[in-house]
Amino acid sequence: MGLLEELAAKQIERRDFVKFCAAVSAVFGMPKAFAKDIAFAAEAATKKPAVIWLEGQDCAGCSESFLATLNPSLAELLLGTISLRYHETVMAGAGAVAEEARLKTMEEGGYVLVVEGSIPAADDRFCTVGGKSFKEVLTETAKNAAVIIAAGSCATFNGGIPGASPSKGRGVAYFIKDKPIINLPTCPVKPARLVATIMYYLASGKAPAMDKLNRPLAFYGELLHDNCPRRGQFEAGHFLQDWNDPAQRDYCLLLKGCKGPKTYTDCAKVWWNEGANWCIGAGAPCAGCSQPEFYGGFSPLYDKQDIFNGVGKSVNIDTAGKALVGVAAVGAVVHGAGRLVLGNKDKK
Repeated sequence: MGLLEELAAKQIERRDFVKFCAAVSAVFGMPKAFAKDIAFAAEAATKKPAVIWLEGQDCAGCSESFLATLNPSLAELLLGTISLRYHETVMAGAGAVAEEARLKTMEEGGYVLVVEGSIPAADDRFCTVGGKSFKEVLTETAKNAAVIIAAGSCATFNGGIPGASPSKGRGVAYFIKDKPIINLPTCPVKPARLVATIMYYLASGKAPAMDKLNRPLAFYGELLHDNCPRRGQFEAGHFLQDWNDPAQRDYCLLLKGCKGPKTYTDCAKVWWNEGANWCIGAGAPCAGCSQPEFYGGFSPLYDKQDIFNGVGKSVNIDTAGKALVGVAAVGAVVHGAGRLVLGNKDKK
């Protein structure tokens, strides 16, 4: 059964499939004609390439996010399109049978390797699978992979929350140096980002344009602070200080630990759970989970950061709003003032 017939059997119309391919093409800034390549890749993927999904030190939150997407056509498309050969949380097989599936796929080579969770750097015994250290499992599985996608904050950079634990978890790039790695941080990973990245790779045979941290620019190319709906409150110097004061309900969350001025992500534009909401929309400060500093470098998450590195000086956060209001009065450069004053060093 071909892909289109299979989609029809699942009551997914061809129009929806074409719209999905066009959306994947658009999110990476590709011309409309590229949607045809996405469609061809999706159809070819009914047979290959295979996907191996490994889990290290994690809470399985990225798997949950991936599988619990509210858009059924997206989940059906992914599960019905790629050949998911190994996934510890969702596969029916277990033990030696499951490991055999992984080994057989590794022998074939050319598969997409998705890694969720961090790898312990302090001691291999913090995470073992089937009697092997997870570091060993990762290393041997990465050997014949065509591309590696590090999904979620724990699998990227400094290991997310496990990175602040005694295990000193670290991301995939800390251990694998000879393979292309695409980092998709946030806690958890956004399923649409993961699906789009896989589809782009299948269609083009290469990673999308990325920043210096190997994050696709399509998702991590803009500063959250620049697109935050509370940006006007920031510029007006209205900072939330009392959670219980209704008058401050929509104030800027910077004094409550918001990391938006240092965080590159499209969260302000593309909300979670199929557009249901996102952290700041729910009244919580941005935790900066797409950045290398997350978690240890940004904790306690709800405490204000007393000092930001400025340009040639340090700026106290209590006076940052007033300073920026002064900058706003000078001219139109106010849009970039937050980035300037806060001394963003992570821009590509």
